[in-house]
Amino acid sequence: MRRMMRGPLRAGLALIVALTVWQVVVWLSNVPHFILPGPLRVASALQDNLALLWHHARFTALNLVTGLAAGVALGVVTALNLAMSPGARLLLRPMLIFAQAVPVFALAPILTLWLGYGAASKIVIVMLVIYFPVTSAFFDGLMRLPAPLADLAQLTRASPLRRLFLLQLPHALPALFTGLRLAIVYAPFAVVIGEWVGSSQGLGYLMLMANGRGQTDLMFAALIVLAAQSLILFAAMERLAGRDRQVRTGA
Repeated sequence: MRRMMRGPLRAGLALIVALTVWQVVVWLSNVPHFILPGPLRVASALQDNLALLWHHARFTALNLVTGLAAGVALGVVTALNLAMSPGARLLLRPMLIFAQAVPVFALAPILTLWLGYGAASKIVIVMLVIYFPVTSAFFDGLMRLPAPLADLAQLTRASPLRRLFLLQLPHALPALFTGLRLAIVYAPFAVVIGEWVGSSQGLGYLMLMANGRGQTDLMFAALIVLAAQSLILFAAMERLAGRDRQVRTGA
């Protein structure tokens, strides 16, 4: 129990210290609030605009979660196909490498033009951004089967399908979680950029509107809500990864 409490306590202490330093800097520098609002002003904006923030946060969260789910599913399926089929590796790996060289964020205006200003373009942007790290990490994990397990599969004459799902897949789960960590880091940037390029709602859209009107405190409030969404996703993923480690170690 004490170990479980240490993480949240340390995070809470670090947050309090950061907010205190932030407020002290604002007080001492006397910087205009439209350039750098203090945490007290941002907290006030957060409280005064709860309904507005909630409306835009729902749109962003839906796009974020849907894009994550689609990107992870597509990445897992692609990695499994690459691991099972040498022909797929010969055909698809060069395409994946080439696609990674193209900045996905640069495609945001094109995707918005093709798919419109609604949720579809944001979901596709998130999906494309996280697809490559998930595919690469999971595929590397699948192909790094330890020699003893590879020998076991050969001795038992396991079929490629049984080898994949009984040996390679369980061994590659830590690599998959590594890819998921990267995906959760990249996904909020992707959805916000999609909303910046073209949208009529969402936290990214709200940040642009607040910035144009000089409401920097509201812009910071929207940024805090976006960060909270990311932390919730990351905490859920870490909890899932922790359960996987417990199963592996028999704890």
